[in-house]
Amino acid sequence: MNTTLTEERRKRLHRRVRFIVAFTITYNVIEAVIAITAGAQASSAALIGFGLDSVIEVASAAAVAWQFTRKDPERWEKATVRAIAIAFFALAAYVTIDAVLSLTGQADVDHSPLGIGIAVASLIIMPVLAWFEFRTGRELGSRSVQADAKQLLLCIYLSGTVLIGLLANSLFGWMWADSVAALVVAVLAIREGVEAWRGDVESPFEVLEELAEEDDAH
Repeated sequence: MNTTLTEERRKRLHRRVRFIVAFTITYNVIEAVIAITAGAQASSAALIGFGLDSVIEVASAAAVAWQFTRKDPERWEKATVRAIAIAFFALAAYVTIDAVLSLTGQADVDHSPLGIGIAVASLIIMPVLAWFEFRTGRELGSRSVQADAKQLLLCIYLSGTVLIGLLANSLFGWMWADSVAALVVAVLAIREGVEAWRGDVESPFEVLEELAEEDDAH
């Protein structure tokens, strides 16, 4: 943790973390319900996987929320980061299996305006939330908060691939497109899981952070 923070600032950041994870949990519960419902209606394995990813994000955020309800959050840092790493691995395993089954089965997938809508909403909301959480975690010096922010970043990748897959299916009839993109997301999830397990949490927003630091310097 960052030892240069005043106690008042640290408490304020702790409250901010609790707000972020509460919002993340609420949004992802709604997202999971919508995505799984839309996926079931359209017979879309990608949308159902997207909804289950939201469930994993809830678990990740809940782990951080649990940590910051403890009297001494720093004490639980390593365990929380490991829990987030496991969430990354679980997501990678599911997405891989789902993508392979979709590619081999090639079941018909219906057009899903609701699925497209929730994917677009996530592409708008998640980058802002992930940036806000990573900045907060970096100031606190909390690897668990930063790892949870990277979980949100993975949601952005998955939202994009699901959206591309749904649009490709709707416009061109390419039912395999989202499955192929999902395999890329699985590889990214494994990489992020390994980094989180090792405690090696690098910033996914390096360019934006450099610009922010330049603004602060001025």
